[in-house]
Amino acid sequence: MDIINIIAVVIAIASVLAALGHLGYLAMLNSAANKRAGGGPIADYVRSRWPIAGATAGTAVVALLFTSGGTVMDILAVLLALGSGAVSTKALQSTQARFRSGG
Repeated sequence: MDIINIIAVVIAIASVLAALGHLGYLAMLNSAANKRAGGGPIADYVRSRWPIAGATAGTAVVALLFTSGGTVMDILAVLLALGSGAVSTKALQSTQARFRSGG
């Protein structure tokens, strides 16, 4: 295992975790919205965000799978993982900012 592969694996795992965090937050938000009267607008918003969360999670998993190839695949994995992780993180932050309460 060379250093490029190790770096690619670490970045890909971080990307998967970011995507799973976004999916988990949406699931939690959806569950709370469905249990609460008047939660329809929140549930609608969550429904509109599922495709983004699913696409970033799928891309992150593909990037992780790419790390089992050679050096060229590792470089592609890093590029995919960085993009997916950035989009997941930004989407999670925007969702959290929209529904942040208290403070």
